[in-house]
Amino acid sequence: MPVLKEHERIDDLQRNGYQIIQNTKKFCFGMDAVLLSGFAAARAGERVLDLGTGTGIIPILMEAKTEGEAFVGLEIQEEVADMAARSVALNHLEAKISIRTGDIKEASAIFGGASFDVVTSNPPYMKDSHGLKNPDPAKAIARHEVLCSLEDVVREAARILKPGGRFYMVHRPYRLPEIFMALQKHRIEPKRMKLVHPEADKEANMVLIEAVRGGRSQLTVEPPVIIFEAPGQYSREIRETYGY
Repeated sequence: MPVLKEHERIDDLQRNGYQIIQNTKKFCFGMDAVLLSGFAAARAGERVLDLGTGTGIIPILMEAKTEGEAFVGLEIQEEVADMAARSVALNHLEAKISIRTGDIKEASAIFGGASFDVVTSNPPYMKDSHGLKNPDPAKAIARHEVLCSLEDVVREAARILKPGGRFYMVHRPYRLPEIFMALQKHRIEPKRMKLVHPEADKEANMVLIEAVRGGRSQLTVEPPVIIFEAPGQYSREIRETYGY
């Protein structure tokens, strides 16, 4: 049993017996990260980098769900990176997953250009000037573009990806025009998109995107994800994603 710090707890991930350490007073992972881990693909021999990894949830779940060879999580907040690293150790995954402390804006300088086959990111959704900002710095950094912008994430993903490499991101639909402009500016072509709706008759509140560095222009819009098929009842796709 690992030594937990104040306000930390261990949660069951329902995958391979894996667990994760979270701090109830800081930012805990949400459904968006779990959905991204199911949407993203990593093939045998591929190296995956998660930009802004937070708790390390995406590398840990992708290690469980995919054939990827190695996973790296980059996190700027030292306390959060330490917690993610302890989760990796808790699951005895040190040979497959590593956590690095560093700034997304400097990711290509840290790892080198064209060094990964896959890049994933669950970045802050809200611009720094938009919405009520949480007074807790960790939560504000996770939700608002305080330390990095959408442009920073896409630019660094483009630099880090090998030619033909894939970028996976979850974001908010209202920012899709800006997302597409940033992707095409940095020559990462959107190839696959899936909207996520809380209920079948509700407006989409998340979007999952796959883009390919140097890919040809052709976008497939896949059937949407519906989170709840009835009040309080997850849909079959959500239950499968969570491993229920």
